[in-house]
Amino acid sequence: MPSTRPFVDPTTGELDTGQILSEAVPLAKLVVLFVGIALVPFGLVFLALGNSAVGAILALLGQFVLAVGAGVVLLYVVARGIQLSEQ
Repeated sequence: MPSTRPFVDPTTGELDTGQILSEAVPLAKLVVLFVGIALVPFGLVFLALGNSAVGAILALLGQFVLAVGAGVVLLYVVARGIQLSEQ
């Protein structure tokens, strides 16, 4: 049984923008979630704790949150790609 290509309308052969948007919105929400979480320690460093040991620790915490967020987003993309290829 031949499988259909994801994000392509099988009748017209053009890109299916509705499916593209339905896949992009959850991904964007996930990115915004981790950026929002990382903004808290970065904001504290920028506004109040610039050149201190606590500021350095908070900056490292913000970078760690962004690194973990990037990993989670990549795992989501790979898992979703596998799901789409099986449909």
